[in-house]
Amino acid sequence: MSDMALLSDELLVDSYYQAVQLNLDEEFIALLLAEIQRRGLHPTIRLVQVVH
Repeated sequence: MSDMALLSDELLVDSYYQAVQLNLDEEFIALLLAEIQRRGLHPTIRLVQVVH
């Protein structure tokens, strides 16, 4: 079992969005996205609530 398999679906998708938002290494983002696709998940665009 890979280390990625230990992540819940929610944590995996959240990690992907955080990695993109923080402009982390493209290879790391690609690994997260590959695992999302392997699981058959379909991440959607999340709306971010802006608090003033």
